[in-house]
Amino acid sequence: MVEFIKQNTTFLNNHVINCIYPLYLKVTMPSTETNIELSVVVLCYQAENIIERFTAQLLQEITQLNISFELILVANYDKGTTDNTITLAKKIAQQHNNIKVLDKEKEGGMGWDMRSGLSAASGKYIAVIDGDAQMPASDIPIVYGVIKFGNYDLVKTYRAKRYDGFIRTFLSDSYNLVFKLLYAPRFPIRDINSKPKIFTKDAYKKMHLNSNDWFTDAEIMIQALKLNLKIAEISTMFYKNERNASFVGFKTVFEFVFNLFKYRFK
Repeated sequence: MVEFIKQNTTFLNNHVINCIYPLYLKVTMPSTETNIELSVVVLCYQAENIIERFTAQLLQEITQLNISFELILVANYDKGTTDNTITLAKKIAQQHNNIKVLDKEKEGGMGWDMRSGLSAASGKYIAVIDGDAQMPASDIPIVYGVIKFGNYDLVKTYRAKRYDGFIRTFLSDSYNLVFKLLYAPRFPIRDINSKPKIFTKDAYKKMHLNSNDWFTDAEIMIQALKLNLKIAEISTMFYKNERNASFVGFKTVFEFVFNLFKYRFK
């Protein structure tokens, strides 16, 4: 089951509730490591130009929820890198006891980073977001409110407005069309790669993610559909990355399409 929800709107008990913030700002949870309400996995690969600012934005947004939470900064690195992300991530973590840093030498691509972060999360709800600020930090409290008060298993965004150029938009639309034809012709999944994604701990435990590359987002959605999870999508904006060139090249495109067919017919 998939539902589309306009941003800042959710459906509870068959009533439309606009601006859900007043509902969940009142939620309080004990601030203990064994009783964390929300874990947010932040993928920080080569994010030295934005990690401090984006982490500050996340802390500001999530703190207003008045819940116990943790941030997991995934700063895994390539051998021989000169990128300063790890140093900055550790500096941030020293100032906040609810921030963890993962800083292993990479054994895979984006999917390996994401799986590393998810496996380190201990919250009742687990969210994952890219750390390049192309998706706004304000999406995190929104998806949290929708999943908690809408009783969903998984909530994700779809990029209703994009500012990353025609080529990236065209490639993304093509991915989603192929995905829909192969996996979900009857389910209106709009944007499989969009983040943030958030799921309950129970839903995550039911999944068996194996991908180490860019296919992980698709793998999550494929398994969610097979498990018949209750899913909602909400709109977001996707900004252009002004700091780094895109990591999505022709190799990534081929890899993604190949995996779609391989996973479908294995």
